[in-house]
Amino acid sequence: MATQVAAQANLFKRKVRSKRVVLDWVMTGLIFASSIFAIFVLASILYYVFVNGIERFNWQTLTQLPPPPGDQVGGFGNAVLGTIIVVSIAITITFPIGLFAAIYLSEFGQNSSTASSLRFIIKVLTGVPSIIAGVFAYGVLVLSTKTFSALSGGVALSVLTLPIIILSCEEALRLVPADTRAAAYALGASRVQTVFRVVLPAALPVVLTGVTLAIARAAGETAPLIFTALFSFLWPNGLLKPVASLAVLIYNFAIVPFENQQKIAWGGALALVILVLITTISFRLLLSRRQETITI
Repeated sequence: MATQVAAQANLFKRKVRSKRVVLDWVMTGLIFASSIFAIFVLASILYYVFVNGIERFNWQTLTQLPPPPGDQVGGFGNAVLGTIIVVSIAITITFPIGLFAAIYLSEFGQNSSTASSLRFIIKVLTGVPSIIAGVFAYGVLVLSTKTFSALSGGVALSVLTLPIIILSCEEALRLVPADTRAAAYALGASRVQTVFRVVLPAALPVVLTGVTLAIARAAGETAPLIFTALFSFLWPNGLLKPVASLAVLIYNFAIVPFENQQKIAWGGALALVILVLITTISFRLLLSRRQETITI
């Protein structure tokens, strides 16, 4: 009798194990197929943008102003500079605020009711449509200053990038092992010293990755800038003046019936992709050099 029970138990274990093996193979296949599909879609988009935009991506288009309708010359140099200005304003506003908010949520607030409420608000903010951020900045800054401006555009983009930076920084801080904090406390470091001299440097790679995602999000937004920075066919000449941006230039030129403007729009799309790529590579090189310095 005991032998039969043991045999049935072994048979049951084999069946369960076989089901788990099949499920593991199925899930692995789905993950692999999804990854291949995602890579294929990304590669297709990049290839399509490159093929259509490489014709008008040259030094001339990077240094000239947008052409009037029907003209066969011109470029988007002011839009590249305007994009850098507006995104820089947004990151300058959101990075310190987002970093200190993440430090509070991860190191000081932790499981308090205030921290829980703040996390809920931040997660809700991630789903706010970008045009709402543009309307907000329009009502707060454009109507009060009586003008569209690069500053208004930066504020609008800061509303969109703030939750990205807060959540990524908080996750980066949480990834630092608790033993690292305990070691710092054992050496006599205060809580503030531990956070800023031990935890934050250890989390810096993930923090900068979050900043890169925020820059990519801000650089590709169009609706908020239409309400705030508007557009300009001139070079930027102040933070309180309308300024061109690549996203708005692509939108404006893609819907006109003139072939030259449409080609410039494709060139602007390629320039936007390259700009984000350069930013990502720059952060990676900065982190690699920093890690080499620490190792030495």
